[in-house]
Amino acid sequence: MAYQPIENYGMVGDLRTVALISTQGSIDWLCLPRFDSPAVFGALLDDQKGGSCGIWPADTDVTFRQSYWPDTNVLVTRFFTDSGTVELIDFMPIHHEEQALGDCRQLIRIVTASRGSMELRLHCQPAFNFARDAHDVREVETGVVFNSETLVLGLSATVPLEVAEGQVTARFTLSEGDTAAFVIHELPNADAPLDSADIDGANAQFRATVNYWRKWLAQSRYRGRWREMVHRSALALKLMTYAPSGAIVAAPTCSLPESIGGSRNWDYRYTWIRDSAYTLYAFMRLGFTKEAGRYMRFVAKLCDKTARSDGPLQIMYGIDGRRELDEEILDHLDGYRGSKPVRVGNGAYGQLQLDIYGELLDAAFLYNKYGAPISHGLWLNLRDIVDWVCDNWRRQDEGIWEVRSGRQQFTYSKLMCWVAIDRGLKLADDRALPCDCVRWRECRDRIYMDIMEHGWNEELQSFVQYYGGETLDASLLTMPLVFFLSPTDPMLLTTLQAMMRSPKEGGLLANHLVYRYNVQHYEDGLDGEEGTFNICTFWLVDALTRVGRYHPDYLDTARLIFERMLGYSNHVGLYAEETGARGEGLGNYPQAFTHLALISAAVNLDAALGSEDK
Repeated sequence: MAYQPIENYGMVGDLRTVALISTQGSIDWLCLPRFDSPAVFGALLDDQKGGSCGIWPADTDVTFRQSYWPDTNVLVTRFFTDSGTVELIDFMPIHHEEQALGDCRQLIRIVTASRGSMELRLHCQPAFNFARDAHDVREVETGVVFNSETLVLGLSATVPLEVAEGQVTARFTLSEGDTAAFVIHELPNADAPLDSADIDGANAQFRATVNYWRKWLAQSRYRGRWREMVHRSALALKLMTYAPSGAIVAAPTCSLPESIGGSRNWDYRYTWIRDSAYTLYAFMRLGFTKEAGRYMRFVAKLCDKTARSDGPLQIMYGIDGRRELDEEILDHLDGYRGSKPVRVGNGAYGQLQLDIYGELLDAAFLYNKYGAPISHGLWLNLRDIVDWVCDNWRRQDEGIWEVRSGRQQFTYSKLMCWVAIDRGLKLADDRALPCDCVRWRECRDRIYMDIMEHGWNEELQSFVQYYGGETLDASLLTMPLVFFLSPTDPMLLTTLQAMMRSPKEGGLLANHLVYRYNVQHYEDGLDGEEGTFNICTFWLVDALTRVGRYHPDYLDTARLIFERMLGYSNHVGLYAEETGARGEGLGNYPQAFTHLALISAAVNLDAALGSEDK
């Protein structure tokens, strides 16, 4: 099938991996057995060679609709034709968070005719190891088994399957009330038995999965105006959590382009210290302290390993905590709509990004305050990190956006170094924990004055991306969010005004959407254009909300931008990393960073608006 728009996908998962399923019923992305494993269905990155598993009507005149079963991550795709209506339900069962279905994954597809009758087609052609490994197919009594060198996949069905040339097909007709079931199994080896597909069993799994998600979501404390979108974001973030370790991936995909045909294509199937810390904040705000606790235990292990290695934290790690994420280009894949190169692994893991320490210490501070008191061992490691920041905050780095044009004195990096020391001091003060508080206070104050002197551009009347520069940067919208600047500070107000000008005027705002920086004004070492960054738009909403508590006009603007931004989600409430000029999704999808920023903006804006219009 031809490439679908990035935003045409819903997501299902089992807290180990996810599948992306298009509005036309095709599974075009699935990595097994984990988020960061090679893709077995990867048509998103090559519609000819990547592999997919689709179910669709034989009729060509079809209307497609897709939605989530309410309050769950169970996906429903409907096919409408003149002859009938069919409902396709997709989900991955979760028996226990720590051990979802043992060591093997399952994806269940239930197809039911709800009106009339319809002839349907199934086509399943995996492409193991990003289409690099050959496989054979053999029929067994309960279905078919795809056997490759590194992975074995089974497909069982309640309708007859046909095997030819490494792929499986089926043609079947359902009349009103009829149901068919298909189960994709990861098998431990080629000799393992393949369980048969069973409609009663599939329906029982469906009910159990619905109950799991509804029970989980019921823990949310959010009762505000935008409950549906906030809860959908929470469900998406939970799907991007790797249950065995508590790590959270930045996105479950790799190499989806930031501009079609461009080269800004990265692998996001890892856990960024920065992204995960913000995600922890979002979970804490909604009351999901269990997820926050698991992540903090994951971070504590990383800090402990770092302390023993006597070096700084990496900006990202594997979901199992591994350090090396070597970047590789897959030349044999065409890339999404011809967007090359296709990259797996991420060479940025070796970059220096000083801002991560601020996000980490802020997360630890919040968890200690609203979750559970941190341990003595974690405090000792965090204390070492703050000491390291005191020694190294003056260094140049690659910054939050992971530029590949060389290091700079990025203002945001300095800002978050200030946050790291400030939150370290607050932690120590709250718990009477030992530290060199005199040195820390002196260093924190020194960083503050350094930012005010060198991060400010008098001509632009704005803080800028790096010291001595003239480029605006949306990351500095976080200044009031981390309590560096007062919401009433004139320097913040003029910075907001500068950023809210159009890109042609040197600003970052286009159609109420925010660019992270103006690529025309800053050489970041990468070719091509990019869309507006969704997280940056929500940061603007958050910043305007803080200011709006004292200037009501800003609060009205915050609500306007926020509710416009909600309209840029896709049909099931998910966001990619960026939004293109035509409203299309760009970059890896769905993006955890975007959804956590939506939650923060919604919670804070709702609180600022109070009970009015609820």
